Amino acid sequence: MDWHPIRMSTMTLARGATTLELPSALNWADEYTWSPIEQSQTYTTTGALLIEEAVKQTGKPYTLEGAEDKTWCTRELVNTLKGWAATPGVQLVLTIRGSARAVTFDHVKGALQGLPVQFFEDGSIADADWYVPTIRLIGI
Repeated sequence: MDWHPIRMSTMTLARGATTLELPSALNWADEYTWSPIEQSQTYTTTGALLIEEAVKQTGKPYTLEGAEDKTWCTRELVNTLKGWAATPGVQLVLTIRGSARAVTFDHVKGALQGLPVQFFEDGSIADADWYVPTIRLIGI
């Protein structure tokens, strides 16, 4: 097997003039499960199969999943994302794999999840505590 150097890329999410740097080890979980083709299959009254296809204009999913053993961000970042997700119709720019894409939160699939790496008592939770994020976005 050939050796490949580690490639560092910056993954960001921007809202207007504010840009957040996301953990670079987030996994784009649905990168290869989405198809740009919409297809319907129906049978006619004669029993023939009718297939209709068209290219989707928007709606590509961007599910960015963290992992407990390698993808952490601060509670402060999760809180910022939570605030953005609480804004109806918010438009964001996701830069991933060197390409900028217009997105919004996918509320149907549960826009955001942040799980603490270590649980603390309620009174001792801080913005600098580590969380494992899952961010669900959809192309617009």
